[in-house]
Amino acid sequence: MDAVSVIALSMGAAWASGINLYATLFMLGYMSLTGNIDLPPELEVVANPMVMTAAGFMYCVEFFADKIPGIDSGWDSIHTFIRIPAGAMLASSAVGDVTPAIELTTALLGGALAAGSHTTKAGTRLLINTSPEPVSNWTASISEDLLVIGGLWAALNHPVLFIIGLVAFIILMIWLIPRLWRLIKLLFRRIGSWLGLCEPPRPEEFKPTPLPNNDGNQT
Repeated sequence: MDAVSVIALSMGAAWASGINLYATLFMLGYMSLTGNIDLPPELEVVANPMVMTAAGFMYCVEFFADKIPGIDSGWDSIHTFIRIPAGAMLASSAVGDVTPAIELTTALLGGALAAGSHTTKAGTRLLINTSPEPVSNWTASISEDLLVIGGLWAALNHPVLFIIGLVAFIILMIWLIPRLWRLIKLLFRRIGSWLGLCEPPRPEEFKPTPLPNNDGNQT
């Protein structure tokens, strides 16, 4: 594999793991077994029937848990401790036989990317859960599964296009996560006010921060 393909595979596996780890493992293993891709020796373990069976079973569990409001956020909370380390491990394994410095660097980048995609997914789903109807949960969950499958396919077949899309996703993620965090804090404050644990959020907290105009005054 050339350098671009290795980067796309390692970062693609890390990114996808942050969204749906089990779908990522199963798809990589399936594509390797069917001869669609040649994985680095360090990553060939995902094609082991035992690993694929476990990944397939856990994907089935997640498929249903991820579509139940409230359960999906609990599932995401637990998987904070699973998806991020797994993303780092998959990223470092995907680069093949390299020096320890490159392997560690790839693991750090992969873990950070998995953390970012996981945080974006978990924060978005937590806000979606404020809606009483379940359709939005189902739509988001199915969209995430399709995004993982399509993203990995692009990483393996069109690595340059995938890297361009990944850069765009990272830019969007950097812009989105602080706003998600602010909305989530307001949501928890509102819940706390209902329970009598804290003051309710003020109306102005829901407004965007004013930007200064040319003469230095706020608009």
